Amino acid sequence: MSSSLRRSHDQDDDIRLDTGELRHSSVDVDTTTEQAGLLEREDVDDLEKGLVQEPQVVLPPQNHEDTVSTRKKLIALAGYFTCNIGLTIYNKAILGSFLKRSTGSSSRGAKAIPIPITTANQAHRAMVSVPFHQVVRSTTPLFTTFLFRVMFNRTFSTETYLSLIPIIFGVTVATYGDFTFTDLGFILTFLGVILAALKTIVTNKMMTGSLALSFWEILRRMSPLACLQSILYALFTGELMAFRDFLRDELFAGTARFTPLPFMLVMLGNGALAFALNVSSFSTNKIAGALTMTVCANIKQCLTIVLGGLLFDVHLSAMNMWGILITVAGGALYSFVELDSKRKNKERAAVVAAAAAAVVNQPNGTAAAA
Repeated sequence: MSSSLRRSHDQDDDIRLDTGELRHSSVDVDTTTEQAGLLEREDVDDLEKGLVQEPQVVLPPQNHEDTVSTRKKLIALAGYFTCNIGLTIYNKAILGSFLKRSTGSSSRGAKAIPIPITTANQAHRAMVSVPFHQVVRSTTPLFTTFLFRVMFNRTFSTETYLSLIPIIFGVTVATYGDFTFTDLGFILTFLGVILAALKTIVTNKMMTGSLALSFWEILRRMSPLACLQSILYALFTGELMAFRDFLRDELFAGTARFTPLPFMLVMLGNGALAFALNVSSFSTNKIAGALTMTVCANIKQCLTIVLGGLLFDVHLSAMNMWGILITVAGGALYSFVELDSKRKNKERAAVVAAAAAAVVNQPNGTAAAA
């Protein structure tokens, strides 16, 4: 009997010990859970206070032209070609038939270009042959890439550099002729090319960089200064006096082949086309990029030669035609390379964004598992 009571007391003691251990274990679990909750709340509070920062998503830098759709680029480039070639044909067909002499106000459309570029491009024309001038001007894309590297540390893909070779070579073949130049003409020709490339780059950065100016704002600021500089340049070169003599001795004297009213309408048409070209040039520069603008200038040069042969019966040799075909093929290759580069940049940005998102979500997943 006593042994049975002793066994009963021992069982009661074991039950009380097990109950105490369970109660103590439950308290430890509750304490651990509470501490984990406190730590999680502290992390949230620190995150809200800015003491703990989430990993930053660092995407590869993108140029403005890479963010523009291909359709929008094609529309802008089509407008640029239309205005540029249209003004050239207008000046040749209309103004050439109206005027026997060439004056600054009547033979060229006014463009919002700073006077150093105009001076370098025009003052050397008597010092170099036209083929030499056109061949040197075709190297503008190379100078553009060089200035991008020096000024902004921006490089292009190897495919882009290689695609420029047939474009420049094609223009050289299409405009091949008598290469004659003086020492000063040689210097001024290359100076004009460098300034033209610099103008294209600086204009692009003014619209896509920190200033973020619209092309209307640039035109509003540059046009009055360009007008004043052009008038001063025409004064120093004698064009202004020649135009004054034309108005006095021919137009208003009644000896010209036309009356003042048609002449004014022709001048207004020239000004309207020049204004449209300025708007199209600046807006396309922002949308397509500075390098693409210089490439389009080379292609436009070849298209002008073709239209000259079709509209004005200009003789084109087999070498000219081969040069035009090479230039057009180079332009197509450049377009393909740019589209492929844009696609690769998008894929690279998507990969980086996905990796960064995984890093940001990783702490939350760890906390949830804990």
